[in-house]
Amino acid sequence: MHPKIKSLSALKKARNQWKNAGEKVVFTNGCFDILHFGHVSYLRKAKALGDRLIIGLNTDASVKKLKGPDRPVHHERDRAEVLAELASVDAIVFFGEDTPEKLIHALKPDVLVKGADWEKADIVGGKFVESYGGKVRRIKFEEGRSTTKTIEKLKRGPGPLGDWPLFRR
Repeated sequence: MHPKIKSLSALKKARNQWKNAGEKVVFTNGCFDILHFGHVSYLRKAKALGDRLIIGLNTDASVKKLKGPDRPVHHERDRAEVLAELASVDAIVFFGEDTPEKLIHALKPDVLVKGADWEKADIVGGKFVESYGGKVRRIKFEEGRSTTKTIEKLKRGPGPLGDWPLFRR
């Protein structure tokens, strides 16, 4: 397992070390099922808001609950390993709850980031982060880039890459 993939207890220790070193910690969360340019751009922008970026990664069970029975496409360990290879990502921790609220309370990030499709008032953990002086930031997504749209495009087949029998039912 990649060293960036951590248990919550190990991540809390790392978080304390980063805080003691004066580093600003950014937290975001998501499924990150089929990694694409939109994800990479979003994570790069999130990292630019601080010194360390932590991702709360939805477990397979929570992705299925959020996105439906055909998701995730990739197993949680595979998704975590791919994310861990990105230079913008410093740590990844899994969560299986409906929201990352427990993680946010445990880690106390300096900056909480979500996509601009979320209203600031609806961002889980936002009020908590602001209660101790942290910031909540919304990042605009790259237009037309999403895992759902990628899956839809592949299912439509044939396309510039030829016929996709894998996606026919």
